[in-house]
Amino acid sequence: MTSVLSFSRHRTFQARPSRKKDVFNEFRFNSVYQPIFSPTHQKLVGLEALVRVARDHQIVSPVELFKSAHHSNQTVELDSYLLHRHLERFAAHPIPAWLFLNINPETCTHPASSLDRLIEHCQACGVSPDRVVLELVETASENPGALLKFIDIAKARGFQIAIDDFGTGDSNFERLWRMDPMIVKLDRSLLVNAEQHHRARQLLESLVRMIRESGSLVLLEGIENQAQAGIALATEADLLQGFLLGMPDAVNQATVTQGEAALKSVMNQSRQSSLKESSEHEKFLRLLRFEILEACHRLARGESFTAACETTLRIEGVKRCFLLNRDGVQQGNLVLATHDTAPHNFNPLYQSAGACWAHREYFRNALSRPQHINASRPYVALPDAVRTVTLSTSLTSVDNRQVFCVDLHPDEIFDGQLCFPHTL
Repeated sequence: MTSVLSFSRHRTFQARPSRKKDVFNEFRFNSVYQPIFSPTHQKLVGLEALVRVARDHQIVSPVELFKSAHHSNQTVELDSYLLHRHLERFAAHPIPAWLFLNINPETCTHPASSLDRLIEHCQACGVSPDRVVLELVETASENPGALLKFIDIAKARGFQIAIDDFGTGDSNFERLWRMDPMIVKLDRSLLVNAEQHHRARQLLESLVRMIRESGSLVLLEGIENQAQAGIALATEADLLQGFLLGMPDAVNQATVTQGEAALKSVMNQSRQSSLKESSEHEKFLRLLRFEILEACHRLARGESFTAACETTLRIEGVKRCFLLNRDGVQQGNLVLATHDTAPHNFNPLYQSAGACWAHREYFRNALSRPQHINASRPYVALPDAVRTVTLSTSLTSVDNRQVFCVDLHPDEIFDGQLCFPHTL
């Protein structure tokens, strides 16, 4: 790691009048770089420049540095110095990767002059602007107009744009689309919540998919353990970053080699875990298919609906069975699993005999694919207002057609991570 140097020793420093408090004399700085990886390419593709700060030989938070700079009216000057320092250290090592630079919101107040200085820094260090990704916090600027102008000018001058910490506070998709960044970095809290709650994981996967479909790459940062890595890989995020893959350090070939080896190890562990989960999921789906077909055979033999559904209702996650006629009208009421009961609170939607479900996806699928057991997409079912998947299949006799339906709660099975195929 490079030694910590004070600002006053930097060759571009210009003398300034003494101030009551000068951050460039009070603090000492060091540039470090955290690797960013593409799991698809299995290699390092970016380095995020970060500052490490010391005062009186004690490590202090960068937040404290910028707080002091704000109080002494030196934020823009500090930001300019750090950008130059990051560029200079990065340029000293010809690694084919993007350089991610965090841009202070105050720097965007005067976009043209700020970018002129940044272009000068790039030219002085021999770094082309198209190798530089400017990280901006979507919600941080008090002047959204100036921020958008900064982005437009930056793009015109060849810089790439990334939105940082998206998904917290009042993050807004309308602003995101107006900024049109190349990369959206999702806040680490989304990944932490996804590790702890399966609903948060589903929301994270949906958010990644939505951003990618809108035209931006997605970077998941803050990956610190194997479980988080598995979740991140499962979302199909384009880029990954975190202590598990690489700590902030100096720029050198060792950083690249070690980081890529860590990535491959993490991906291999996730792959092995996924294979094990996949085997367990397939066993469950085979059991489910067998029991549904057995229930259909029992119905064909003339057994009562309740008796025919008995073993199907014992399967984990299965909540109820019901039967529809050829017009989608429910025949009789729901047959419930023994571990399930009617809601204690008033719900006029629970008693559903005679209800018409002809508009539902699972009914239409059963009619169009009569030889299959069809799985609906997850939805909130009316009887209990809980996320549900309905499995349906067509029963045909000489003079009648019916649709046999099984409702289950997917969040109760394999921590909500079981993916149902279109047909079992």
